[in-house]
Amino acid sequence: MQLQTLQDLYVDVLKDLYDAESQILKALPKMAKAANSTELQQGFREHLDQTQRHVERLEQVFDHLGKPAKRKKCKAIEGLLEEGKELMEEANGSEALDAGLIAAAQKVEHYEIASYGCARAYAELLQESEASKLLQQTLDEEKLTDRKLTELAMNQINRDAANGAMDDEDDDGTNGRPSSSRRRPAARASRK
Repeated sequence: MQLQTLQDLYVDVLKDLYDAESQILKALPKMAKAANSTELQQGFREHLDQTQRHVERLEQVFDHLGKPAKRKKCKAIEGLLEEGKELMEEANGSEALDAGLIAAAQKVEHYEIASYGCARAYAELLQESEASKLLQQTLDEEKLTDRKLTELAMNQINRDAANGAMDDEDDDGTNGRPSSSRRRPAARASRK
């Protein structure tokens, strides 16, 4: 389809979001299952319910436009979710897994925030006031999810990952100090 008008672009973004949300619906249960933290597991489950509502809102927006809800492959989300899948395989069982899961989820949230922001702006310009309200509601929820992920990371998950790394070093007899192979060399003043 040729994108020649803002209306064309608006519908294209909606199709992209519709596919993105569908892909996220499939990924969230796997992320919840992989997470170690019960708070993170619960957060992913809550976002799964919220994502289902996002899909329903997009269907309402398509209805307002008089168009069928269709998907256009969202390659960006596909790539971000693939990165998350690789992370789950590579960090499985490690202290860093939950921190990595949050980072992967936030990449997805940031994509959605940008896309919903554009879609809402287009809806406003096209005088699609009801669609604009629905898109703004989802945009607000995506921003809130991002904030919750940040708080969970900063208040607990990232600290746990860092403390786990320090605990590992304690086990090797370095008393929490980096081993000599990990220490940065001291800066030396050059003399002539």
